[in-house]
Amino acid sequence: MNILRIILIILEMIVYGYLVFAVIYLAIFGFASLFKKNLPEIKQDKKRKFAVMIPGYKEDLVIVDVAKDALEQNYPKDLFEVIVIADSIKPETLDALRHLPIRVEVVVFEVSKKSKALNKCMAAIGDDFDVAMILDADNIMAPDVLQKINEAFNRGFLAVQGHRTAKNTNTNFAILDAISEEINNTIFRKGHRVLGLSSALIGSGMAIDYKIYKAFMSEIDSVGEDKELEMRLLKNGYTIEYAEDAYVYDEKTSQSKVFVNQRRRWIAAQLLHFRDYFIPGFIHLLKTGNIDFFDKVLQMIQPPRILLSGILFLLTFSSSIIYFFDIQIISKYFILNFYYWLTLLIITGIILLVSVPRRLYNVRTYKALRSLPIGFVLMFISLFKVKGAGSRFIHTTHSHTGTIRKNGK
Repeated sequence: MNILRIILIILEMIVYGYLVFAVIYLAIFGFASLFKKNLPEIKQDKKRKFAVMIPGYKEDLVIVDVAKDALEQNYPKDLFEVIVIADSIKPETLDALRHLPIRVEVVVFEVSKKSKALNKCMAAIGDDFDVAMILDADNIMAPDVLQKINEAFNRGFLAVQGHRTAKNTNTNFAILDAISEEINNTIFRKGHRVLGLSSALIGSGMAIDYKIYKAFMSEIDSVGEDKELEMRLLKNGYTIEYAEDAYVYDEKTSQSKVFVNQRRRWIAAQLLHFRDYFIPGFIHLLKTGNIDFFDKVLQMIQPPRILLSGILFLLTFSSSIIYFFDIQIISKYFILNFYYWLTLLIITGIILLVSVPRRLYNVRTYKALRSLPIGFVLMFISLFKVKGAGSRFIHTTHSHTGTIRKNGK
């Protein structure tokens, strides 16, 4: 009996310690986001040439509209080229793309990966570019994105993440996905930059110095290429800026199946990178004091916000029953009571409320929140489907082609 109690208490403290770490981490950067970040002075007045690369795998429904829209930038036309990387695109779609003033690079792989497509594209287009701008095949840029990104480069940054935000909020799941994206923007991008640490990359709506990007990507052949790139940038001392006013509109998940596939891929990538980089990150911290790199390693074991909230709710609810009904047959095996879990739940709730933009406080959001339990269950299911998700490409189908208001508000 005593051995069982000791084992359960140890497990309890491990779980509590992990959740405390997760909540404190979110609290630090969530509350930091309430303050204004300091922008470095503009160091030069230069207009750079952009390679706007759009990898598309079986994206016939959206790729033509996205390519057309990418041309509509308030930026000198001779200083950016739109390049669609067409993988498994239908002939009629290719024909439509070739009628546009863009470049089309057709790629064929036995096993498709975004990293492979980008590397093959850069090998074909040469080096006559200053900045690599990466979009997903569903992304729509606000007209001033390249201008805003160029301004960030003029401030001395060589890696910039734009403000990716929801293109569509047509279903409850899309709204929840949009909220999740903005919470991540607040905590892992704006909050980090306020405290002088790098913004997280998302994989699209991001711009990297072309030579640096090409050199790093040539060594990357993974499903989570954005996280691998991020790790390499930070390890080498580059700071990733967050251009909060450079809006890139991204299609949000409308179906539960797609939701699960996306999350299992993200979770798998995070776990793989934590495994691969924890020890090197810790050693690098001790040797060089590179907090930015080690912070990114710690970020890899942050639980998804919906999962964290759901677990804390369940632990608070179950412990409240044990506590208030004084169920000693169970309580004697644990040392933390109801108030410990409630405190973490309340702090998490406050952080999330602070991190959601005011424009998402509306009736539709309230209705969508009723789907949170379903979202939690799907996220929980994703944990058991992680195996293999980090080593093979999982395609997310996009289909939203409706018009949007390009003001980010």
